[in-house]
Amino acid sequence: MSTVSTAPLVVLVGPPGVGKSTVAALLAERVGAPLRDSDADVEAAAGRPIADIFVEEGEEYFRGLETAAAAAALAEPGAVVCLGGGAVMTPAVDEAVSAAASAGARVVMLDVGIADAARRIGLNQSRPLLAINPRASWIAMMETRRPTYERLATDVVDTAGRDVDSVVAEVEALVRDAS
Repeated sequence: MSTVSTAPLVVLVGPPGVGKSTVAALLAERVGAPLRDSDADVEAAAGRPIADIFVEEGEEYFRGLETAAAAAALAEPGAVVCLGGGAVMTPAVDEAVSAAASAGARVVMLDVGIADAARRIGLNQSRPLLAINPRASWIAMMETRRPTYERLATDVVDTAGRDVDSVVAEVEALVRDAS
């Protein structure tokens, strides 16, 4: 007798610039799963970009929207879930990711170094927490966040110097191995 999992298929976590949204979209397409991107869900619900939410309402307001979006995404069985870089720093999201992993979801940390992150996002695009002194901000952010990413992750995939197809293939193999 097989049981139907109520967990997402996979949850992608990691820093800004690692490619979570791109990898999630391609992976969802390849495995035929629904895609849930908490940043996209926040923007859709708010009707404006995250950078505007930060400027107009502040980080605390944004984190409230993000927590609700993450909770909804993590409750979708079989989904490919992509969480914003800071989402797991909120205790409720951290707990929800841990619960998803306990229920069978793969939690994959996509990792990247500063050199690759700088090339990918320029460290100056619409990323509110990186607006002032982007390099130093990114490094400080990673010192704070890396232990949480690593603690939550069932797997770590290094994206440094790799094309998106090879990263998606590695994550897909992890997901298939778990089934």
